Amino acid sequence: MEWKETLSRYIDLTNEALSTYTDIENGENQQVINAMQYSLFAGGKRLRPVLTLAAAEMLGGSAKMALPYACALEMIHTYSLIHDDLPAMDDDDFRRGKPTNHIVYGDGMAILAGDGLLNLAYEIMLDDATKQPNPKPCLKAAHTIAVAAGIHGMIGGQSADLMNEGQSKQEEPSADTLAYIHEHKTGALLAAALTAGAYVAGATEKEAEAMKSAGFALGLAFQIQDDLLDLEGDAEEMGKPVGSDLKNEKMTYPAIYGVEASHEKVRALTDGALGIFEGFGSSSAFLQSLATYLISRRS
Repeated sequence: MEWKETLSRYIDLTNEALSTYTDIENGENQQVINAMQYSLFAGGKRLRPVLTLAAAEMLGGSAKMALPYACALEMIHTYSLIHDDLPAMDDDDFRRGKPTNHIVYGDGMAILAGDGLLNLAYEIMLDDATKQPNPKPCLKAAHTIAVAAGIHGMIGGQSADLMNEGQSKQEEPSADTLAYIHEHKTGALLAAALTAGAYVAGATEKEAEAMKSAGFALGLAFQIQDDLLDLEGDAEEMGKPVGSDLKNEKMTYPAIYGVEASHEKVRALTDGALGIFEGFGSSSAFLQSLATYLISRRS
């Protein structure tokens, strides 16, 4: 099976499960559920759930057993995008070629939709873990995701990013601060995706740590590529305006190190992740192909 066929299989499994999890009829609360579904099915890449399912299968588990954790990651990622687009954050009107959640549903409902997705993610993981004969691997996966999404992970990175807007034009911008932002804002959740998939499959701590390292490398490469696309990308391909980082004077890798050095960093980080995947032999073929593809993405 070609890797793109495997990718489609993972995406289809994720979308079917997300549809089931959010197929909720709830009377007075229907508006917030509609808002949750609006962003959840707005055309995301499903990268995080794909990584979770792929890691689980690579290490001898099944995609089915990893699905609750894959879907939880996508819900957490989507909630972060809803909140990131709000006027108090990046104030973006479009995401993936569609009006952002707060443009359609209003600021208050968008905040609640994000909150709803975050809480539903935890409900799904805990419900699955408590049904297992041996819940420990699943609880470790859930804990990994929770930490990566919180103040020691994505929220920590987002807060540092918000506090440092407007700092890119300083004479000596902080490379350490930029590294912290990238590692936590994007890297933490991608690392958690691979690590959670490994845990659910019954991986050893050594295998889980290897997945975590590969995830952080891919996460940083992915974020730098995003920064580059904000400078070099096409708005139609990306589904949102380009140049927002420059407009908001955000600290980005290209702003500090330049475009060419940023491209080189993406390649080096990807090579590092590939080296880790190769250590798992032929079962890592899909993850190797996916990592290589991410370098050339245009959206």
